[in-house]
Amino acid sequence: MYLKQQLPREEKRRMQKTVSTKIENLDFVFENSIVRIIANRNFPQIELAGLNVGPFEEGNEYEVHYWIAHTLEKSGVVHFREEELLDSAKLFKIQWRERAQTAGQISKLSDDFYPKLRRYLAELKEESIKAPEKMRGYETVMHLTRDIVNSRLRKIVSLASTPSQTEQILKNLAGEERFLYLQLSELIHNWRKQILEYEGTEE
Repeated sequence: MYLKQQLPREEKRRMQKTVSTKIENLDFVFENSIVRIIANRNFPQIELAGLNVGPFEEGNEYEVHYWIAHTLEKSGVVHFREEELLDSAKLFKIQWRERAQTAGQISKLSDDFYPKLRRYLAELKEESIKAPEKMRGYETVMHLTRDIVNSRLRKIVSLASTPSQTEQILKNLAGEERFLYLQLSELIHNWRKQILEYEGTEE
């Protein structure tokens, strides 16, 4: 009896660990992806974690790993190009696109959408704690985010329930979404198979 009571909790922990590991892996890939930055001022070559970075000339554009760009931005040396970042206007466009589509359609999201989104939300939350007047802006973005995520989640569940999705549709999913789709698709496929089969006990 004790084992039966514990199994659901253990299974839940296993699933949580699987999801956490996948997201951590995607975040690691994002942190090491190449992004474009623009130098705010002249700055000499520096060494970061054994890598030589720079020198930078004010106004020039450079390509570096995200984690390096983030470190330099925090120091005021560079800023990200606009297209490298998320903001509320871009989220509004994504939300509108999701609502405008018919059932069975899902718009394309880049593989780095959710890593960018997580960092954008964390940044807004930190700003709202330091400056309470920014809390409303943070809440607005959170509402947009939940709407987008819930809309896409419903579509992914529907796609996973329908066999033989086209490669193009799957390409429209971000990395986190493809992981969820594959997990759901396998689970639903096995559920359908098992629920319609019956093996009587042998006497």
